[in-house]
Amino acid sequence: MATAATQAHTEPAPHAVDFCRLDEAICRYVRPGDAVHVMMGHSRWSALVRELARQHWEKPSGFTLIMASLSSLGAVLFRAGCLKKVVTVYSGDSFPVFTPNPVFQEAYASGAVEVENWSFLTFIQRLRAAATGVPAVVTGSVRDSSMTDNDAYQEVDSAFGRVGLVAPLVPDVTLVHAAVADRQGNLAIAPPMFEGVVGALASRRGVIATVEKVVDDLRPWSSLVRIPAHRVLGVVEVPFGAHPGGVFPGPSGARLPVRGYVEDIPFWVSAREASRGADFEDWLREWVLEPADHESYLAKLGPERLEGLARGAEGAPAVPAGAGRVEPPTPAERAAVWLADLVNRRIAETSADTVLAGAGLANLAAWVGVGQAKAAGHRVALAAELGLWDYTPTPGDPFIFSFSNFPSSSMLLDTEQVLGNLVNGAFFRSIACVGAAQIDRQGDINTTKIEGGPYLVGSGGGNDVITNADEVLVIGMMGRRRFIEKCGYVTSPGRRVRAVVTDLGTLTMRDGELVLTHIAPSPEPLAERIAHIRDNCGWDLTVSPDLEELRPVTAADVEELRSYDPEGLFLGRARGRARRPAPEATPFSAPNTERKENAHTR
Repeated sequence: MATAATQAHTEPAPHAVDFCRLDEAICRYVRPGDAVHVMMGHSRWSALVRELARQHWEKPSGFTLIMASLSSLGAVLFRAGCLKKVVTVYSGDSFPVFTPNPVFQEAYASGAVEVENWSFLTFIQRLRAAATGVPAVVTGSVRDSSMTDNDAYQEVDSAFGRVGLVAPLVPDVTLVHAAVADRQGNLAIAPPMFEGVVGALASRRGVIATVEKVVDDLRPWSSLVRIPAHRVLGVVEVPFGAHPGGVFPGPSGARLPVRGYVEDIPFWVSAREASRGADFEDWLREWVLEPADHESYLAKLGPERLEGLARGAEGAPAVPAGAGRVEPPTPAERAAVWLADLVNRRIAETSADTVLAGAGLANLAAWVGVGQAKAAGHRVALAAELGLWDYTPTPGDPFIFSFSNFPSSSMLLDTEQVLGNLVNGAFFRSIACVGAAQIDRQGDINTTKIEGGPYLVGSGGGNDVITNADEVLVIGMMGRRRFIEKCGYVTSPGRRVRAVVTDLGTLTMRDGELVLTHIAPSPEPLAERIAHIRDNCGWDLTVSPDLEELRPVTAADVEELRSYDPEGLFLGRARGRARRPAPEATPFSAPNTERKENAHTR
């Protein structure tokens, strides 16, 4: 009988990593019917995804796409016709603003592609269950939302209380863009890491990677090696392989041996706009199908454009035209100022440790409110679900996940660490600032799909933080389409919502229902202002007997907001900004020790 030692010697030797071309990597390691995971670090894309679309264009390959954030370029795989299902967190555009995408909407509505929606944490936790080989992982997210209907979620009574469980999510293969590989196939990626590398460790067969550079030895940067060669099938060396995403080589003092580059925002915008027009097929042919290889793709972009992206990673972004405007405040700007005031006040009242800023108008208001609180001496950290902790936002750049915010962060982490351990941590006092496509009188929020109507975008990290933060502050423009009697789909439950700030006033949660407590100043009689708000609310809005008037907002009050968003992409001042740029466009350049209540009882 063979001993364990003998058996070990007779097992096949570990595979050698295949250093190959893009076309060879996809052809050799991706099979029809696969569950293909596109790993999301701070790089949002990989040349491997473009090659996957090329090789499986108009083929019934029946892929299940596991991809946390589809963004505009996810539409490439939809139009390729090779998908049967998507497991995701966010199905929408990211640049220049966060919006639904018609390609995803049409595919989901027609049934051509099935969609399974999750929050960021539950998406990652499902991958973690697969990587660790356990039948389920406990989650504090999703409960009381419509995502509890997902087959891979269950709530069970245990000896430790009632818990939510998510089942494993097992990809067949993972596609990733890493900054650097060594000759053995180990992969190095600098944080922030978004979903981290757990999906790469969860894949049945392993990882295919594009990298900027292959080096002989990564041991000098061993702290940044994230994926061991044992899980890597193939490596393709392709400079600018994350384009139009970017590569952050790390902060000074811990920088990988590669030149970084920022995201090509005009390219992202061109993809977004093309997906909405009759010329999308022309755009796909120009940028996906016709370039014969990655070298041809880069040549089409041109060396000047690529150099501009690399230079953009080496300094602060230029402030776009439109900074320093002196026009009167817009409705969105007034709402953002009032939310910033509320954030500042609640930090002082609660001694909050952190504010999680959601995307768009909510993050601009949070930036200003946190800045005011810090100036007053409060120790509060800005957090972003990408993996940023205690960062300082950059003037001239309104995008919450901008590479320009990375160097100012006191910690660069991943989504699971920021959302799971810090913002939602048992010993952290947290405030969440978010937007809402729809919100009802109980504060339930819908950002996923309209009942009987179109698909929106999904949860993102919204469900995770709205479910578990100590309090939630919402911002949105008042209107019957947004403020509805009852959400048909609940992306995020409303029991942690404290207030909703609008352009017409503020609604505050009282006894489980949102009521009007503050009203915008105006020369119109109070009764007319109240009637106008009630006319723009989808339920019979109760008016508080102690109704207060909000302070007037002046041009001086919005200066800081405009310094972050000088083009008015989120503040409602942009004109013609979303037009498709020409292909040669220049790219933009003291801890709280009081333990939180049990997540199921608070």
